[in-house]
Amino acid sequence: MQTDQLEITGAFTVTPALHGDDRGHFAETFRADAFMAATGHAFDLQQANTSFSARGVIRGVHFALVPPGQAKYVQCLAGTILDVVVDVRVGSPTFGQHVAVELDDRTRRALYLAEGLGHAFCALSPTATVNYLCSTSYNPAREFGVNPLDPELALPWPTEAPIVSDKDAAAPTLAEARELGQLPDYTATMDYLDGLRRG
Repeated sequence: MQTDQLEITGAFTVTPALHGDDRGHFAETFRADAFMAATGHAFDLQQANTSFSARGVIRGVHFALVPPGQAKYVQCLAGTILDVVVDVRVGSPTFGQHVAVELDDRTRRALYLAEGLGHAFCALSPTATVNYLCSTSYNPAREFGVNPLDPELALPWPTEAPIVSDKDAAAPTLAEARELGQLPDYTATMDYLDGLRRG
């Protein structure tokens, strides 16, 4: 299992070793000890979600206010997606920046996003099944979104005909969400993560 830090603090990929033969393959897609080594704290699984999407569907950009926020461990179980991490933490050195990684059912690579980061993806295959392990349960009062087609974010969606939900299409731009006070604070987020590491 290989862990690679991304350019945005709090995000990394996990690429498992695949053990295969003529029957198929086997992979360890999550290990608590490897996660602890990468973050300094345990992953407190509170909810697991699965989405099914057609080609061109974009979901996100979604995030939750910190504390407690919601960390996500994302895997594409079937098909291929372009998964995007967006730094929506006000005061972060990489605020407004994004990192995109491809997740698929061949490499079984996973993506981890710490509390306070925004998450979105686009289905690249005819259909895509995505699984999310979440550190907190869904709390609509503290969960927000940014429009995934915000021209200032300029996310690298590889489709000319994006399919977006009404809710995501109506979400504010990053600048508007900041003015509305809907974005996580970088310092508060880092303090919360330090608290998790101290136990």
